[in-house]
Amino acid sequence: MLNLERLRTLDALARHGSVSGAADGLHVTTSAVSQQMAKLEREVGQQLLARNGRGVRLTDAGRLLADHAAQILSQVELAQADIEAQRGQAVGEVRIGAFPTAARGLLPTTISALRGAHPELRVRAHELEPEEAVRQVVRGDLDLAVVLDWNNQRLPVPGGLARAQLLDDAADVAVPADHPLAQRAEVDLEDFADDEWVSWPEGEFCYEWLVFTLRSKGIEPRIAHMAGEHHTQLALIGAGLGVCVTPRLGRGPVPEGVRLVPVRQKMLRHIYAIWRVDADRRPSIRAAVSALRSAATPT
Repeated sequence: MLNLERLRTLDALARHGSVSGAADGLHVTTSAVSQQMAKLEREVGQQLLARNGRGVRLTDAGRLLADHAAQILSQVELAQADIEAQRGQAVGEVRIGAFPTAARGLLPTTISALRGAHPELRVRAHELEPEEAVRQVVRGDLDLAVVLDWNNQRLPVPGGLARAQLLDDAADVAVPADHPLAQRAEVDLEDFADDEWVSWPEGEFCYEWLVFTLRSKGIEPRIAHMAGEHHTQLALIGAGLGVCVTPRLGRGPVPEGVRLVPVRQKMLRHIYAIWRVDADRRPSIRAAVSALRSAATPT
């Protein structure tokens, strides 16, 4: 009889490509992963891993069993969803990921509402960028994620995922209080052709969006500083070190020395929840989506 947890370990190795990646995904130690794989090899009587430089790779037998493991785990997920659906209650655990401003602007209210309405449901929250959140939902490391598109650039989302729209979030341009445009009622992005920008870190989805958007306006971006946190970006603006795009969701108090100016052609983030289609029947997923929608609805 094949052990389900060992199959889960093999599946994590196949998806992450390394022992350390599988350990991180399963929230266990690398030693635990190695021990589970050694036991699984004894159970099946074949070598499943082979040395590959400093790492490991799956053997042909390992890849064959990993394919079956993925199908078995998917069926287990469907079975759990059906059992939970038959019971008709949101119970167990739901793991939710969200990008930073959604984690700050939506998750506290969402988790509080779920705790009050479904006391047998445990919620685990994770803050991470949209692209990583999509990968973790696909892998099964997250049950649900809050991600975003910009109105002029879509986030790549693979098949097999369901989605629910939560809200559209407008963004403004933050400028130092003594900036020539600080008192304008509205601005165009072209007005900042000569300014230096404070941006998200290079390689992130929102960084790529900012560069794409500025270039589409004929502006070659002069990015002077990068910061992942919006509060850090605004602190840099307050020190007179450039301008930045700042969304409204989860913004919080604006520092002294910073002015927010609306953009005439609105910059909108489309914020939505995603989850695996095979978990669609789980009451916990439906409850979490409903709570997110309520948290996203203006009062």
